[in-house]
Amino acid sequence: MESTSERLLTPGEVAALFRVDPKTVTRWAAAGRISSIRTPGGHRRFRESEVHALLRGEEPVGSHPAH
Repeated sequence: MESTSERLLTPGEVAALFRVDPKTVTRWAAAGRISSIRTPGGHRRFRESEVHALLRGEEPVGSHPAH
């Protein structure tokens, strides 16, 4: 595996960044709000760059209460 390849985050790591439950992250992926990659074992992984883009800008619906 190349060291230049993008880091992939687990649902738990993504959940910690958004301060939500890992199941919420899985629901976002199922709803198409964030794209995921499946490991050979069937687990979801998320691209770090996409996760950070969501954190900086348009966050998935439901991550924060309405203002």
